[in-house]
Amino acid sequence: MTDSESIDGLSNWGRWGAEDELGTLNLITDETRARALREARTGRVVSLARPIDPASMMGGPFAPPTPPSPPVQQAMLYTGVPPMGMAEVLVVTPHNPGLTHLDALVHIPVDGQVYPGRPLTDAVTPTGVLHGSTTAFADGVLTRGVLLDLAPDDRLPPAHPVTGADLDAAEHRTGVRLEPGDALVVRGGWEFSRDPANPMPGMTLDAIAWMRHRDVSVYAGDIGDAHPPVDSQVPMPLHLVGLARLGMPLIDGAEVDALAAVCAELGRYAFLLTIAPPRLRGATGVPVNPQAIF
Repeated sequence: MTDSESIDGLSNWGRWGAEDELGTLNLITDETRARALREARTGRVVSLARPIDPASMMGGPFAPPTPPSPPVQQAMLYTGVPPMGMAEVLVVTPHNPGLTHLDALVHIPVDGQVYPGRPLTDAVTPTGVLHGSTTAFADGVLTRGVLLDLAPDDRLPPAHPVTGADLDAAEHRTGVRLEPGDALVVRGGWEFSRDPANPMPGMTLDAIAWMRHRDVSVYAGDIGDAHPPVDSQVPMPLHLVGLARLGMPLIDGAEVDALAAVCAELGRYAFLLTIAPPRLRGATGVPVNPQAIF
């Protein structure tokens, strides 16, 4: 990253207009999708979502206030069929780090504004989120995904600051170059942790500048913003710059080890990536099950 590429210089505000809610999803054109579809040759599918046991979500740092209700019997009004059915109530906190989810652009404000420069008070009102919400994900996402494995058969060292040079090196190993509109999937080899004795690696502002230069449309990975921070320039570069300033949707909490194993087996690090979230309007994030198709 050059000296001229400050935090303020890394921005897509205004690039697609003052009313834009898609951000870098604008980079996924019909041509991009057609190119992505050519990666699906065998039909093999790998999920990038973590398996969720609802009971295991309780007690975490972003746990819901109440546990899932136990299954209850419900009347089913069918003639000649016993009036029995099973259902439960699920309380979902979409930004729980143990839940694979897609961050909407309104999720992180910067200086009282959200992408692409809308006042937070206009975007988020007592009646709900009016701009930059999950409403923009209604048509889903289909593009080419590229896996960059930063530590093949291993994991990154604790508190490792991931730079553009790390991404370049991983790209060179795969032999596949990210093109504008591609989704970037990163493997660092870590499970989510807030253990201060074993701090996670994280992205730096330099890595976000790399993503901006390559016009990455979506980011997914098993590492993201580290706690404690690994970059003295900005504490959460992926969220404060990548999401809030570039308008790049983030798939937090992705599970990528199975994907990395298949990529290594096939010798292929590019694939068709599909993301089909529920058509949930006016939220700041939504659970997703991204799928890589080879």
